[in-house]
Amino acid sequence: MNLTITNNQDFFKVKGILNRHSVAFFQQELERAFEKQAKITINIEGIESIDRFGVMAFAKLHNSALQNNKSFSIIGLGCKDLYEHFKSVEAA
Repeated sequence: MNLTITNNQDFFKVKGILNRHSVAFFQQELERAFEKQAKITINIEGIESIDRFGVMAFAKLHNSALQNNKSFSIIGLGCKDLYEHFKSVEAA
């Protein structure tokens, strides 16, 4: 399944597979949104699988939000790798 991103202003739903083949599209769409919005919420319930490139894309968005004083939230269950990454960063 391809990656699809739908949004309603500052709320984004991501569905499909987030991997090295789709990460450029993902980053492009959300970086564009960050230029316009002060707050972004991403629902990850629809992500079927994510690889290390996808996890790193989320990490880059998180870092960008911190640097630009923007609000960035990830909601939803199902992406254990993503959860583990942010859990380990928080612990460090």
